[in-house]
Amino acid sequence: MGKKKTLTGALLATAMLTVAGCGGGGTASGEPATAPSDPGDATGEIKVLTHRTDLVQDGTMARYAAEFNKTHPKVKVTFEALTDYEGEARIRMNTDDYGDVLMIPAAVAKNDYPKFFAPLGSSEELRSKYRFSDKTDVGGKVYGIAQFGTANGFLYNKAVWKKAGITDWPTTPQEFLADLRAIEAKTDAVPYYTNFKDGWPLTAWSNDIGSVGCDAKANDKLAGPVSPWKEGGELRVIDSLLHDIVKSGLSEKDPNTTNWEASKGMIAEGRIATMHLGSWAITQMRDAAKKAGTDPADIGFMPFPAQKDGTFCATATTDYQQAVSTHSEHKAAARAWIDWFTEKSGYAAKEGAISTVKAAAMPDTLAEYGDNDVKLVERSEAETGEVNTIDKAAEIGLDKPDYRRQLVDIARGAQKGDARSFFADLDKRWNEAAKTAGS
Repeated sequence: MGKKKTLTGALLATAMLTVAGCGGGGTASGEPATAPSDPGDATGEIKVLTHRTDLVQDGTMARYAAEFNKTHPKVKVTFEALTDYEGEARIRMNTDDYGDVLMIPAAVAKNDYPKFFAPLGSSEELRSKYRFSDKTDVGGKVYGIAQFGTANGFLYNKAVWKKAGITDWPTTPQEFLADLRAIEAKTDAVPYYTNFKDGWPLTAWSNDIGSVGCDAKANDKLAGPVSPWKEGGELRVIDSLLHDIVKSGLSEKDPNTTNWEASKGMIAEGRIATMHLGSWAITQMRDAAKKAGTDPADIGFMPFPAQKDGTFCATATTDYQQAVSTHSEHKAAARAWIDWFTEKSGYAAKEGAISTVKAAAMPDTLAEYGDNDVKLVERSEAETGEVNTIDKAAEIGLDKPDYRRQLVDIARGAQKGDARSFFADLDKRWNEAAKTAGS
């Protein structure tokens, strides 16, 4: 799967600065993208930029387009799959040519959405129909519709955990660490796999914000000089667990050798016990189990090891948001594709993900959460613009792998320092940025 990857070095810095400053693609027409009432009236050729290189290569996206054409015969859909989606899309957005439909890159500041994307409707109109619409709400208008949502948690191999004598989900970080130690002692599996080298899996830990305290507004509460890594804070709990896993020697020996594609088969075969990912990954790991000749039912999914009043909580957050380029010459056709793909394609169900459509049922992949009364918390994104502004000014990167890579290196002794001083520095940078950002 072509998940998020990042540029490095000077190229990253250039792309980040140019997109943030709106670059060549920053002239907004303000024209809304509205699909025609009669699907047959949508016309034009549209290009869809996607991170799903796998689905383009195996013909899946072409089959979706063929189904779309049964109701929208006058629209021709082509796809361009970008291997390094984040990096390549950022560069493309320095021009006027970044497709008709695209997934909104993480580097584009929320408050800049109107400069690059056509409005899709009012917040009031779309929030009644779709989950996660506040993620792209700027000034009362919505600029992106989520492909699907994902619950956060840990994928684990049930057979390995059972072999280690563990039958219940851990309820605290300390219990989680004790369970990983039991796996290390009683099995041949790597207790926890960081996916350090690919990097983007480390960003999933930020999606736990809200899970620890069962607080839908936890992310919004970061919008200020609030010391997010203070003792007892959600980010302190989250990042301390990652640090302690590595510090205790419960992860792979050399994180620089991890391999995302290989990890699918490794957890399916029981060579890896646990990985932190979104629920979107469940189907991929179960498919890997089928290919490996192991039992797909052994791939389980557990929430972050914390409870509120005896209840597990898991945040429900969005995958990529689909947007229409403000430069598209066929906005109605582009919007028709987004509407169809979101509501009619069955993509979310096939991926085992949470449908963006509020009326849709929860996926079978989250049956364990339902059976164990895990509370799904749809995380508010109302203050994401302000949080992103602070995060960027602090040069931390909650949605980037770099600072957690540094944390892992500190934990394994590859870099000087300790967790306490590291978190104190993050708090200092965050608070200073919060006091000056936007001024």
